[in-house]
Parts: sequence; C-alpha cells; structure tokens
Amino acid sequence: MEILIKASQFILSLSLLIVLHELGHFIPAKLFKIRVEKFYLFFDYKFSIFKKKIGETVYGIGWIPLGGYVKISGMIDESMDTEQMALPPQPWEFRSKPAWQRLIIMLGGVFVNFVLGIFIYICLMWAYGEKYLPNENVTDGVWVQDSLAMNLGLKTGDKILTVDGEQIKKFSGLTLEFINGNNFQIERNGVVIDKEIPTNFISQLMDRGKNAGPILYPRYPFAIGKISDDSPNKNSALKPKDIITGINGNALKYYDEAEEALFKYKNQEVTATILRGTETKEITLKITEKGKLGVLFSAIPAKDLERLGYYNLADIEYSFTEAIPAGWNKSWKTLTDYVKQLKKIFNPSTGAYKGLGGFISIGSIFPDEWSAESFWNITAFLSIMLGFMNLLPIPALDGGHVVFTLWEMITGKKPGDKFLEYAQVVGFVLLIALLLFANGNDIFRLFQ
Repeated sequence: MEILIKASQFILSLSLLIVLHELGHFIPAKLFKIRVEKFYLFFDYKFSIFKKKIGETVYGIGWIPLGGYVKISGMIDESMDTEQMALPPQPWEFRSKPAWQRLIIMLGGVFVNFVLGIFIYICLMWAYGEKYLPNENVTDGVWVQDSLAMNLGLKTGDKILTVDGEQIKKFSGLTLEFINGNNFQIERNGVVIDKEIPTNFISQLMDRGKNAGPILYPRYPFAIGKISDDSPNKNSALKPKDIITGINGNALKYYDEAEEALFKYKNQEVTATILRGTETKEITLKITEKGKLGVLFSAIPAKDLERLGYYNLADIEYSFTEAIPAGWNKSWKTLTDYVKQLKKIFNPSTGAYKGLGGFISIGSIFPDEWSAESFWNITAFLSIMLGFMNLLPIPALDGGHVVFTLWEMITGKKPGDKFLEYAQVVGFVLLIALLLFANGNDIFRLFQ
C-alpha cells in the first residue's frame, strides 16, 4: 500500500510537470501560428493509451512514462521526422519563423518550470510558513555518533559555524551543506577550528546506505523508549517516556552525558533523578557490567524539546506579500544547491555519481502517506530541477536547440538540417545512456 501511495504521488507530480512544460512550448508555437501536430503526455511508441484529434493537433497519452512531447511542424526533434524536413519549408513550420520566435518557443518549457517552482514555493510559504530548528540555537553543539562525522574530525559538543564561509540557517540542512561544501568551521571549547571536507565525502555517505539517516543530530535528553526484557531494571520504577536528568545527585542534560556517567557506575546501583511529565522523582536503578541500563533510547519530538527548554524553534508565518521574497529565496537556494551537486557528479573523485538515481530514487522521496505540504514541496523541487536539466546544452534537450538558435542569431548562419539531425541523434544517445546509468544505479541499490 505504501508503494502504491508513493507511486501515485510520483505519477501525479510527473504528469503535472510534463503537461505544463510542454504547454510552455505549445502556447508560443500557436501564438506564432506554427502547426503543432501532437501534444503527448508520455511517449507513444507504436501505440497510445488515449488519443483524440482536435483541430490540427492530436492530443494523447502514451504508454512509456519517460516524459512527454509536442511535435511541432518543421522542427527536428525526438520524432526524427526527416521526410518532412526534405520538403520545401512551409509558412506554418517552425523552420520558417524568425530566430527570435524559435528561441521563445524553445525556452517556453524551461520558463514554465522555473515559474511553477517559484510559484509553488511562494504558496507553500504563505500557507504553511517555516518551522525549523535554527542552527544558531544548537548552543551546546552537536551529537556525534556516526563514524562519517567522526572521520570529519567532529566531536560531540562541537558547534558548526559555517560551510564554505556561509552560515547555516537550518540545522536539518547540515548534511546537504556538507555534500555541497569543501570546508567548514567549528567552535570547540571556545576555539574556532577550520576543517576540510574530504573529496570523497559523498562516496562515503553513499556507502552508509539510504536508511542511515543524517550524519549529525542535536543533543537529546536521555528519554526512555522501551525497557528490555533482560534489563536489570525490568521491575524497577522506571517507565517508558521517563527522562533521566541526574545520576547520584549530578545533573545531566543530554543522553551523551548520561552515557558517560553510567559507565562510571557499572555493576552498581545508583539513584537516578527522572522527569515524568511535569513531576521530578528519584528512583533506584541497576547498572550492568557494560555500564548500561538495559533500555532503548527514545527521540523526543521537536515541539516537546522546545517545551522542555532544550531548543528554541523558529516558527515563521508569512503574509502573501512576505511569502513572495521567501519563496524566491527558497527557489534560488534549491537551484544553487542542485547545481553544486551536479558539478560534483561530473567529478569522478567525489563518488557523487553513485548517488545518481532514476525513477525509483525520485519516487522514493515522496512520503508513504499523503501530505499536501510534502507533495508540493517535492513537486516544486522537481520543477526547478527539470527546468535546469532542460537548459543543459545537450542536443535533444531544449538547451541544445537554444544553443543552435543563439549561434544562428549571433553569426547569421543557420546550422544545416543534416547537422541538426546528427546532433539530435548524438544527444538522444547521451540521454538514453544517462537514463540507463541512473536507473541501473537504482536497481543495483535495490539488490544491495
């Protein structure tokens, strides 16, 4: 059922983005009186799930969910209709129109993707605002328990100040900042220290597995999740949801502090101070020979951490006019982060290519239960990603057509039809290879 919910959201989001992207080409083409022969969601090799001709255009849904297209008369595209191109140019064809009109048509889809992403982010800021833990509010530093964080030279209690000289706004964005960054700065015991992020950091991150979680956490109190059946404290006064705040009269704020304190009293009994709801109690607990209580740790929801005085969370509400710059900033941050990641993918030494994924990876980022906020957040991200990818100067993508058109506008010389045909084939092969590699990565990770 969870897979079905994820898949449904993915198909809905993808369909919306494809249709609007193709409308970005379709509308200016019609405005410039160019004939559009087909408008398709998904590809229709050999047959269509649905099709209907309205006027001069066939509207349809294909059976291969790899994208969509509009077939514009007189244009060399993925249809590779060379027979049409062998005939004399007609007034209603793409190739008969001035270069500036062709440029607008080719940029239309990308324009729609960027505008859509910005618009969605603006609406999300207006409807939901922002709720997060500011990095500057993690005043007692981070909790380091992951080996990758240790390899970076981090210790529990370190305060992350900057990555690549930029201050970190949201604590939850730390892992992404390390992915995109090259160096970082911490404060340890009042001393500021500069550190480098290894070139192969992303490769190490990928090797941890997709369910490994963040590399850094805020420091949590020692909250009891479950008391094990073999625990020496099974029949004690300790209960799930209790928070240990002291051992033998020594106050403890965080789990890592409690761990160290308990180890000193292994094979002994201690008097523990616990917080149960709003009441403070003292109970006797037994410590194992390994310095443990025999319990499972429980994370505490952010709102409860704030209520208990551990962290002050940011909860920002925006009016519609305030949401406009906030949505724009979110869109710009999304785009720049994506560009940074793409640069690292093309650098083999980073190992970032291991993280390249196809449809399974994209589908998996949707939640396993419906959330309008999550759905539109992911759709906005995908829209901006799709817009940028289509701008890449690769033949068969919008960016490739844009480059050829700009060349024509600058030099006054139009590339020959044969050259455009060959370029289209090369671009198509590159895209298929990239598609196979990305989805192959997905399959490989599934078997892992």
